Amino acid sequence: MSLMDKVNNDIKEAMKARQQERLDALRMLKAEFIKNNTAPKPTDELSITVGHAKRLMDSLEMYQAGTPAHDKILQEYSVIKEYLPAEMSQADVIKLIQDIKAKGAKDMGSIMKELQPQIKGRFDGKKASDLVKANV
Repeated sequence: MSLMDKVNNDIKEAMKARQQERLDALRMLKAEFIKNNTAPKPTDELSITVGHAKRLMDSLEMYQAGTPAHDKILQEYSVIKEYLPAEMSQADVIKLIQDIKAKGAKDMGSIMKELQPQIKGRFDGKKASDLVKANV
């Protein structure tokens, strides 16, 4: 089952259960999928979900904690988080970096190129970059 199918099924369930906040968040994610499908160069659904979650977290900085807008974004993020892969720990990423270095990758660019697909949506790229710098 694709991510889009899962979202569509969850939209139906949220409608039946009358969960308006969940329904709104899922509809926003579905809109992102549809916009991606009509784009000249569509990307995979995981990338769309990760990007949407990242934009939500970035928009949190604009609002003070406790305001209705801040709480709404947190609620939407908690719904979207269900569709993201499980997060990796920093120790797991360091182990991946060590394994890549053992295969012969020497510079930061080649390590990041190999590391990025393995951590996509599971660990922050900026933090991974900092870990690579510290371990090269």
